Amino acid sequence: MSETKLALPPLTKGLSARLLSLTIAFVMLSEVAVYVPSIARFRERYLEERLATAHLATLALDATPDHMISEELAMRLLEHADAYAIVHRGPGPFKRVLYDKMPPKADLVVDLTTDSPVDLIGGAFGALVQNQNRVLRVLGRSTKEEGPLMEILIDETPMRAAMYGYSARILALSIVIALVTAALIFASLHWLMVRPMRRLTENMIAFREDPEDASRVISPSARSDEIGMAQRELAVMQQGLRRALTQRARLAALGVAVTKINHDLRNILATASLVSDRLASLEDPEARRFAPKLVRTIDRAVDLCSHTLDYARDEPPPPRRQHFSLRALVDDVGADPALSDGREQVLENKVDGAIEVDADRDQLFRVLANLARNSVEAGASRVDVSADVDDGCVRIVVGDDGPGLPEKARENLFQPFVGSARPGGTGLGLAIAREIMRAHGGDISLVESSEGGTTFRLELPVGDAAT
Repeated sequence: MSETKLALPPLTKGLSARLLSLTIAFVMLSEVAVYVPSIARFRERYLEERLATAHLATLALDATPDHMISEELAMRLLEHADAYAIVHRGPGPFKRVLYDKMPPKADLVVDLTTDSPVDLIGGAFGALVQNQNRVLRVLGRSTKEEGPLMEILIDETPMRAAMYGYSARILALSIVIALVTAALIFASLHWLMVRPMRRLTENMIAFREDPEDASRVISPSARSDEIGMAQRELAVMQQGLRRALTQRARLAALGVAVTKINHDLRNILATASLVSDRLASLEDPEARRFAPKLVRTIDRAVDLCSHTLDYARDEPPPPRRQHFSLRALVDDVGADPALSDGREQVLENKVDGAIEVDADRDQLFRVLANLARNSVEAGASRVDVSADVDDGCVRIVVGDDGPGLPEKARENLFQPFVGSARPGGTGLGLAIAREIMRAHGGDISLVESSEGGTTFRLELPVGDAAT
C-alpha cells in the first residue's frame, strides 16, 4: 500500500502568514491605544486655537476710545474667528464682547479649564459619532495671554471635519508603521525561527519516508538556543531509531531464513541424534565416553533452534487462559528432568496451595522452567519459588543461591542475542519470557543479583482467579 506523501503548507497558510498577520494586528492595536488620547488632544488644541483667534479679534475693541466698533467690523471679526459670539473677560468686571445680532442657543458646554482627560476623550469621540451640527459654548484661557478667561460660541461641524482629517492621517501613518514593523519582525523571526522549523519539518517528513537511509538524518547546526537543542536531540533520536530499525530488519530476515531451513535442520539433528544413540550402544569405551556429550550438544542445538523460531514470530501466540493451582504448576516445573540431571531435586516450592492464577498454563510453565534452568546452568544448587497476592496482582518470586549475573548480562537483560549470562547462550529465553508475561498483562523484572544469588519477580493480574 502506498503512503500518502505529506507536504508543507504554503507560506500563505503556514506559520509565516500567521506570524505576519498577528504582527500587523498587534501593531494596529498599539496604534489604537495611541490614537485614543491623541484625538482628544487634537480636539483640545483645536479649541485652544479657536480661543486664541477669538482673543485676537477682541483686541480691535482696544483701538477705540469707548471700546466700541461698527457693526460691520464686528461681523467681519466674528466671521474671521468663525464664531457666533466672543466674550473676553478681563480683570475685574471689564468684558470685551463681540456677538451676532441673533446668536443661536448652545447645545453643549465645553469647559477646558475643568475637564479631566477622561472628559476630553469622551468629548472627542462624542463629536466623532455625531452626524448633525451642534453649537458649542467653549470656555478656556487664550494661549496669547495668561489670565483672562475666554468664551466663544462656535459650530461643531468644522471641528469634526478637522478631526476626521486628523484620524485619516493617523490611520495612514499607522498602516505604514504596522507594515514596516511587521515586515522587519517577520523577516527577523522568519530567519531565526520559521526557516529552522521548516527545515526540521522537512527533515522529519523525509526521514519518515525512509528511516533506514543514513543520509536523511538531520545535521544539527551549532546554535545554542532551543532550536539548536531540538536539532541535536532529533539527530540523536533519528540515529537511535535507524539503528533499531536496522537491527529489527536483520532479526526479521534471520527469522525468515531460520524458518525456511527449520525442516531440513531438524532432520539433520534427528539423524545426528540417532547416530549418537548408536554410538552410545557400542562397546568401544571411547565412543561410550563421548556419546553423552554429543547427545547434550545436539539437545542444545535443538533447543537453540526452537527458541530462535519462537522469537522470530511476529508476536507470541495469544494466551489460552484457564484457572489452575500455582503450586501444582511449580511442582511440575520441579519435576523437570533438566533441573536435576541425576542430582537431587533443587527446586523448593514455597507457594501457598490456595493461590490460583488465570493464565496459559503451558506458557507460564515455560517461563518458570526457563528461569529455573538458567539458575541451575549458572551454578545454583537451590531454586526457591514463592508467591503472594496484593493489590489485584499475583507476584511470583524465583530466587537462587547462584553466583549472580555478570554486569554485562544485567545491562542487557531481556535483550535477545546480547542478554545471555553464559558463554554460547542467546538470551532468547528471558526475551521470550518477557513477551509471554506482557501478553498476559503482567511483566518480569530482576529484583537483585549478587554473589549470594539472583532473584526475579513475575507479576500477573489476578483476573477472575480465586485465592
